[in-house]
Amino acid sequence: MKIAFYGSSLVSAYWNGAATYYRGLLRSLAQRGYEITFYEPDVYDRQKNRDIDPPDWCRVVVYPGTVEALMQVTAEAAKADIVVKASGVGFEDDLLLDQVLAHARPDALTIFWDVDAPATLGELRAHPQHPLRAALPSLDLVLTYGGGDPVVGAYRSLGAAECIPVYNALDPDTHHPVPPDARYAADLGFLGNRLPDREARVEQFFLEPAARLPGQKFLLGGSGWDDKPKPDNIAYVGHVSTRDHNAFNVTPKAVLNISRASMAENGFSPATRVFEAAGAGACLITDFWEGIALFLQPGEEILVARDGQDVAEILGNLSRERAEAIGRKAMARVLREHTYERRAEAVDAILRARAGAAREAAE
Repeated sequence: MKIAFYGSSLVSAYWNGAATYYRGLLRSLAQRGYEITFYEPDVYDRQKNRDIDPPDWCRVVVYPGTVEALMQVTAEAAKADIVVKASGVGFEDDLLLDQVLAHARPDALTIFWDVDAPATLGELRAHPQHPLRAALPSLDLVLTYGGGDPVVGAYRSLGAAECIPVYNALDPDTHHPVPPDARYAADLGFLGNRLPDREARVEQFFLEPAARLPGQKFLLGGSGWDDKPKPDNIAYVGHVSTRDHNAFNVTPKAVLNISRASMAENGFSPATRVFEAAGAGACLITDFWEGIALFLQPGEEILVARDGQDVAEILGNLSRERAEAIGRKAMARVLREHTYERRAEAVDAILRARAGAAREAAE
């Protein structure tokens, strides 16, 4: 089956945290026989900061950030058996959704794939006339990269025929153990872009513990933190290419996951970083959110902090030996249960069942 996928970017992770999710899942679907074309706009300097070339398992169409170009690429939706509009594409999202649905064949399966469901749902509740809210009843399916029952119930209450979470996972060919890299030597590393609904949590869970532990070294990676006041024991390395993520994860004694506020409040939304770090064998400390134990066991495969004081106490008592043991257990768990191959197996079954129903309905 042919998939037309309209998303933010497959080839660039620059200001695009969904990139590794798209890559892992779509690559695994391609291995199952799907013919995929990924359409992405040339915006936010993503194409200037590519970290991979277009892969051989997917056709990538990069179009200029203009309405004219958008109209041209959405017309190609008519060629696909499955048409996907992702959230947060970054250029004329409402128009893109409208045109994708307008061009999809009557027998095609139409999907909205939400990679930031708590934020999207908040916007839909705040704006009853939102174009996506109006389109939900006409879509065959909503897929999300997390959220659990709260997100499923919310989407159904807004008119979605069906909503199914497809969680982040690990691509072991991309994220795996590597030798340490002296550039990333630290006691605790955090990798994440500066975003409005995460900045206060970064202050609480990372900057505050650094101030509490002046004798330990902290490492900050990600875009946008240049002018952020930081304690002297924080080394800032700027944007970290995905090809360096493994080294960033394995070199510090531990690495930190800090959820965006909406994700933490909703729960059941493990970030890609959780699986990337675990897949590299890193010892991961995460902020608390409901549902952690569905993915990694707290205290054994992941360490959980409810505030900055917890982070400081965990790090202050964490030996290198215990950190390495936690990292080994986490890696074994995600390789066993949380790979994109496993996720794609479930998505394949969903798509084939729904595509058959869509064809019958069109006849």
